[in-house]
Amino acid sequence: MLIDRFGRRITYLRLSITDRCDLRCRYCMAEEMTFLPRAQILTLEEIATIARAFVELGVEKIRVTGGEPLVRRGALELLEELGRLPLKELVLTTNGMRLAQCAERLVRAGVRRVNVSLDSLRPERFRHITRFGDLERVLAGIEAARRAGFDRVKLNAVILRGVNDDEVVDLATFAIERGLDISFIEEMPLGVIDSHDRRQAFYSSDEVRADLARRFTLLPTTDRTGGPSRYWRVAGSDSRIGFISPHSHNFCGDCNRVRLTVEGRLLLCLGNEHSVDLKRVLRRWPGDADRLKKAIVEAMALKPERHHFDLREQPIILRHMNVTGG
Repeated sequence: MLIDRFGRRITYLRLSITDRCDLRCRYCMAEEMTFLPRAQILTLEEIATIARAFVELGVEKIRVTGGEPLVRRGALELLEELGRLPLKELVLTTNGMRLAQCAERLVRAGVRRVNVSLDSLRPERFRHITRFGDLERVLAGIEAARRAGFDRVKLNAVILRGVNDDEVVDLATFAIERGLDISFIEEMPLGVIDSHDRRQAFYSSDEVRADLARRFTLLPTTDRTGGPSRYWRVAGSDSRIGFISPHSHNFCGDCNRVRLTVEGRLLLCLGNEHSVDLKRVLRRWPGDADRLKKAIVEAMALKPERHHFDLREQPIILRHMNVTGG
């Protein structure tokens, strides 16, 4: 069992399996991106080895992310291998561009839930936000996921003032009409960007909820999926609306997760640089599962109590979300 120094049990691992993407989201990527050389990233076999160690230490849920995880060759085979682990849940976060052709195989692999990033329903705006995204492909992927038989399909929307804050109700309506969940996310200040001023663009979860309350009746729930979303149920619907509020409603007190970057860094907190290099352990002592698990257990002592995001300051975390994992 993994317990950090504050007594929080770690049951949730987020695995980033690539830093590459078939979109270039303005929320998480600078104008010019430098991708990691192949030798610097974990092999799929190394990722599977680390995942197995975490499960043996008590992790119950794994979320596979990127970049865009489905662009990596062998990603589906990796998910099939992870699906054979004794997990309570295997989840995928995707931008949806390749979901239409992969959805059924993902379900067969054991992926129970899928989260799809969708920040706009307007084709031109979607293309502007993602730099060259095809909204129709993403919508087709969402529809394929609905048909494929996942336990739940959820949309994720980062809302920025002056960019897409006028679509809050439209995005929620889209989800509700299709029986989907949706989470609205406050932008996280990771990496230096040049597309907008984060302080001026900040749109709080309270503002989003006020927008929604003018159209829907939101009923508070105690539903949790092991993540930071705080859920409300929409009256007369099976859909849930979640709010991820790293600025306005800090969720660190019951944090149960750690993240593995594609280059093998075990991040103990999204908003801090505390980390342990598990790639070094794997490659220096190949096949030594006990040494790997010992490094993971000892890393729990580094997990901080909370993050400290401040929109008035330049970001202190210079890695972007394509490396951190969505």
